[in-house]
Amino acid sequence: MVSIFLQSPTSLTSQSYPFSSRSSTRRTRRGASPSLRVTASRSSYDVVVVGGGIIGLTIARQFLTGSDLSVAVVDKAVPCSGATGAGQGYIWMTHKKPGTDVWDLTLRSHELWHKLAESLNVDGLDPEELLGWKKTGSLLIGRTSEECVALKQKVHELSEAGLRTEYLSSDELLLKEPAVLVDDDSGAAFLPDDSQLDAHRAVAYIEKGNREFAPEGRYAEFYHEPVIGLIRSNGRSTEVAGVQTSKRNLYGKKATIVAAGCWSGSLMHELLKDCNISLDVPVKPRKGHLLVVENFDSFHLNHGLMEAGYTNHQSASAPGLDVEERMLSISMTATMDTSGNLILGSSREFVGFDTEADEFIIRCIWERAAEFFPKLRDISLEDFIRNRKVRVGLRPYMPDGKPVIGSVPGLQNLYLAAGHEGGGLSMALATAEMVTDMVLGKPEQVDSSAFGVKGRCC
Repeated sequence: MVSIFLQSPTSLTSQSYPFSSRSSTRRTRRGASPSLRVTASRSSYDVVVVGGGIIGLTIARQFLTGSDLSVAVVDKAVPCSGATGAGQGYIWMTHKKPGTDVWDLTLRSHELWHKLAESLNVDGLDPEELLGWKKTGSLLIGRTSEECVALKQKVHELSEAGLRTEYLSSDELLLKEPAVLVDDDSGAAFLPDDSQLDAHRAVAYIEKGNREFAPEGRYAEFYHEPVIGLIRSNGRSTEVAGVQTSKRNLYGKKATIVAAGCWSGSLMHELLKDCNISLDVPVKPRKGHLLVVENFDSFHLNHGLMEAGYTNHQSASAPGLDVEERMLSISMTATMDTSGNLILGSSREFVGFDTEADEFIIRCIWERAAEFFPKLRDISLEDFIRNRKVRVGLRPYMPDGKPVIGSVPGLQNLYLAAGHEGGGLSMALATAEMVTDMVLGKPEQVDSSAFGVKGRCC
């Protein structure tokens, strides 16, 4: 892991049903084109979801397929315009720690993603084409004796938790990934069941499924409509009846759910400023870069790869961070998507809501990756610049490392689902299940107490 600390003069600113039912799975594939927008003249729904990222869309899908409720999704932009569309798409457990609060949520979500991919196969459809799904397995790579000792302990912990995993020596690692530079101190934790998705394909699939419910009057989208206020029953009661957008009022008779990613904190601040409720949602944007090298043929990756230091990279900014300090960390992650593009990451930093690509960070990511893949050093800078694309996204960061999922104290029918940082795609399906179970009063599949709003945002 490479950590770079810079001083900034500015302060910090700024699917889904488990899909195990084949009938509901078939339903998501007929009818509406993914490019067709679904809007409606009506203004009243059972549920209003604020946020069109992977969390918001899968929450909508869960209500649509798991109940008879109607849903409206509202967003100030369009799907995949935030962190979802800028991510690497890994569905991995390799960097998670058994026994932590997010372990069960992540594990449940991965189970649901795998069930979805399997159901597509059963129906004779291709999950790689529809979701960008690849069961590549993952490698968490260590390059020092200290890292490898820690990886052996991690393999033991993951095995005890019920996952298929094994430790690879340097020779075994080289056999798995010939492109990786190894020496006598190298090793890796290997999880063969880890997978990856293409976020844009997965969102298009989920969105198309949601739109199948539009002809029944149960689904609508309102994009390019920023939410600017809450609607409360009888004007000033504690019951939230919906939201006011820049163009209309949207009523949610049963629930209004804020799933606006890194904007959730600032949005909630604005929405609650006249409610006399003390609530501070500490979700903040954590900027990240990914490099996409198109039509890459210098070498092939058989698995998803991540350096062992990534686990520290994630916790580089602990609670108590001086808001004047910009903390930049860079760790190697590498995947190949279904189109043969090499995707390299990644960076994390606090610079508010800035989304401009930073050439210094891009060069750092490239140089860090070249330490693991020597053949990258043979590519000229001109060739690299000509064939690259850069993804920049703002991860929704929570100081304690856990998403906030639950009802808002003091206001009836208002819920939050945000703060997943880089794990939104990974945790989306279980988050959607958790939220809908809360609203519908169903038994929980995963204990939600650790993710609640009370005590963390109040």
